[in-house]
Amino acid sequence: MNKPNTRPANPHFSSGPCAKRPGWSPEVLSEALLGRSHRAPEGKARLGAVIDMSKSLLGLPQDYRLGIVPASDTGAVEMALWSLLGPRGVQMLAWESFGSTWVADVLKQLKLPDVTVLEAEYGDLPDLSAVDFSRDVVFTWNGTTSGVKVPNGDWIPDDREGLAICDATSAAFAMDLPWDKLDVVTWSWQKVLGGEAQHGMLALSPRAVARLESHTPPWPMPKLFRMTKGGKLIEDIFEGETINTPSMLCVEDALDGLAWAEQVGGLKGLIARSEGNLEAVATWVDAHDGVEFLAKDPATRSNTAICLRLTAPWITAQPDGGAKVAKRVAALVAAENVALDIASYRDAPAGLRIWGGATVERSDIEALLPWIDWAVDQVRAELG
Repeated sequence: MNKPNTRPANPHFSSGPCAKRPGWSPEVLSEALLGRSHRAPEGKARLGAVIDMSKSLLGLPQDYRLGIVPASDTGAVEMALWSLLGPRGVQMLAWESFGSTWVADVLKQLKLPDVTVLEAEYGDLPDLSAVDFSRDVVFTWNGTTSGVKVPNGDWIPDDREGLAICDATSAAFAMDLPWDKLDVVTWSWQKVLGGEAQHGMLALSPRAVARLESHTPPWPMPKLFRMTKGGKLIEDIFEGETINTPSMLCVEDALDGLAWAEQVGGLKGLIARSEGNLEAVATWVDAHDGVEFLAKDPATRSNTAICLRLTAPWITAQPDGGAKVAKRVAALVAAENVALDIASYRDAPAGLRIWGGATVERSDIEALLPWIDWAVDQVRAELG
């Protein structure tokens, strides 16, 4: 097979950090508040703007708090687990790498005595009808390493007794989150809006705030995790006064991404762009016998972390099940500067992972796909 004639204008398809918005350049950072304190009025105003614009775009209820916290989505999730868990039993859901990480944290680090775990293999969801909301429930909305998302929030009851704690880092700004069903939601700047890493976002419902103010964890709490003082929420955290020093360069970049999101139609526009990318991949998959989505149920296919398996018989017949073939395909398209970082996550089944978030143009996805065909053909020729 000859090389395709068209190349993606942007070869960045990494699932995190993700592609910058179309038209981005370093010039958008020229007004960054560098060399100034983030606690100065101007710095606090910029941090507050990130919070206010995010709340507006996402449609957060007015009584939800939203704060900027350290250490990306990971830090935000850890803050929630360390600060909120303990008063009642916990149910953990896991169907990919990051959900499994939160299970390990709760079992091995916090060592809570009453924990149940609902797990599923890559490609599936656990039985959501079996979730017990008399407990606190911890889950990812979108499995970044499996390409499997929960299809909706219908399985979460309005009259739940426990808290619904949701890691939404690959879902926020790309999927319609039912905020009234979620008590804690976390994400980072480095995903759907293509921001820089190391800063997380933590949203709290009134129920979550009440838990924070009524529960004192029995374990030592690092300063980076502390959200209360004297039994009351530290409101400043949710008004732009961060726990530790943020990067004002990253803050400026986040503001640029949020402004672009408003220009492309807000949340509806962002979701439409991402779903269009999934549609392009689905059309290509439907035309092939040798590639499948890792997600078994079409209703659970992620429109951001699009995970694929190479299933041609000559590939699956390889001694390693095709792992080396998939890695070689990813290496070939990277060497051509067509698609960078599309190998599957290291703990996931062998295959490809294409980021389809809103900052990726559908035309670039469509230009990439014939190159995957070319690369598969090249690998088959190499193997004889």
